[in-house]
Amino acid sequence: MGSAKYRSVFSPASRQERKENFEHYWQFTQQHSGELFEEEKDLAKKRDILKHFQDNPVQLRRPLADPDAFYRNYVDMRDDPKSLDRMTLMLTSIYKFARHEWVGIKGAWDAMPDMANLQTVEDRISRVHLAEEFCHVRLFHEMLCTCGLDQVEWVPLSPVKEKIYEQFPKLPAFLMNAPAFVTELMGVTFYCHLYQLFDDILADEPEVCDRLKELLDEITIDEVAHVGQRRNFIGPIGMEASKLLVKPFYTLFFKDIPEVSQLLDVDEMIQDGIGFDFNELPEYMIERSWIPTYCKA
Repeated sequence: MGSAKYRSVFSPASRQERKENFEHYWQFTQQHSGELFEEEKDLAKKRDILKHFQDNPVQLRRPLADPDAFYRNYVDMRDDPKSLDRMTLMLTSIYKFARHEWVGIKGAWDAMPDMANLQTVEDRISRVHLAEEFCHVRLFHEMLCTCGLDQVEWVPLSPVKEKIYEQFPKLPAFLMNAPAFVTELMGVTFYCHLYQLFDDILADEPEVCDRLKELLDEITIDEVAHVGQRRNFIGPIGMEASKLLVKPFYTLFFKDIPEVSQLLDVDEMIQDGIGFDFNELPEYMIERSWIPTYCKA
């Protein structure tokens, strides 16, 4: 494709290119997110964005027909997913995806020193990255509130899964970097497919459809930057391993959220992950996000 602006996220990069890109990313993220509030796990510009949405609420014209179906299934799927309407399936899948993210970042945040005690650019970037992820959970919560679900609680996973997430950030970098990169890639893939699903499921609720898209855009813009940032940690051998991990990671993760396969084509998401090159993203998103220089054509 001769006119493509961007190369595959799996493109090779020298150690020097990656070092320079960490400096670029640090400059970007300071402008993009603003001041870090350690105690609140929050960022100045992200806080303002959320406040704007909360100060200008949007609601469904026609409330959910059966909110109890959501509350019965949002932590664990108790009903047959095939028996639930697509709106409920979409909302439970949003919660469950965000819940995994919330559990993962809690463990990573607690395993790191605070910003004042971090020495390297890479570690400072990672601290802000985690704060951005906490902001994402707040945006996901706002999505659910927009759909009238204001009794949602963020519940821990099973003790075994909690322990896995707790130990993951403590792994040596050569073991952690490839899986961490693939999980970021999986997030962007899922969000791109979810964005299209809003048009389908919320065709009769244009205001809510637009609001959920706006909320999801704020998350996706960060996640696109996170894909580039996490890729930047990885050398050539790690990139080969990362590509091999896409299919098993996506398959295993979405198997744990059975409603996703009722709504989306997981095989298509896998192919999108393997082929990810930034070119399908809208220009307004790329303008506010960050892509490594070695992924630019």
